[in-house]
Amino acid sequence: MSPIFDCRDEAQLLTGMRQARQAIGRGELVVIPTDTVYGVAADAFDAKAVGRLLAAKGRGRQSPPPVLVAGVTTLRALVADVPEPVERLVEAFWPGGLTIVLPAQPSLSWDLGDTHGTVAVRMPEHRIALELLEETGPLAVSSANRTGMAAGITAEDAEGMLKDSVAVYLSDGPSKTGVASTIVDATSLVGGAEPLVRVLREGAVGRARLREVLGDLLEPDPVDEFAAAAEVQEPPHREPDGA
Repeated sequence: MSPIFDCRDEAQLLTGMRQARQAIGRGELVVIPTDTVYGVAADAFDAKAVGRLLAAKGRGRQSPPPVLVAGVTTLRALVADVPEPVERLVEAFWPGGLTIVLPAQPSLSWDLGDTHGTVAVRMPEHRIALELLEETGPLAVSSANRTGMAAGITAEDAEGMLKDSVAVYLSDGPSKTGVASTIVDATSLVGGAEPLVRVLREGAVGRARLREVLGDLLEPDPVDEFAAAAEVQEPPHREPDGA
């Protein structure tokens, strides 16, 4: 049975962090606390480790994991460009619950899955996650759960789903929010014909806060578009079931 270290206890924190670093170095998986939900982590530059992460979750290569970083300097090393609007997003929401998708640096030697030349990057707001990232470098991290199940908000939740596929579990009590990060696609800001930031998943950072930073560069809210279309629709009608 893989150990769970309670990082609220200083002695367990030191031992747990040491074992977590060693596990990452061996290409094994580690569950870590973050500011959103617990994550299962692997060395982002170890293709076999990333494959183990996807297998542990019950996912294939079509669902590549995001990459967590310790700061903006690492972001710049991983992506092809950081457009000015992304600089604003980073300043406003990092560290925190916003994951940003950008074209990946083409010179990097890694395999996260079927990324189509992009990478999703986030800097978490959690002391343990950041300390580990400082020591290991970028980590491929996905929510600590089996696909189709609720994301783990405690290390015990994660252990119940992932069991011995993970070498080390780091616990810091229940997640602060229990809400996954918001994911935005900013790839069109890098040489795109129509620069626009799209929301791929709504989560910890709401659309209203994103719009405060991005203005018209944020895609229109589909709910607002639907409401506007409904107002001009004449006459009202019903679509057949199953359409």
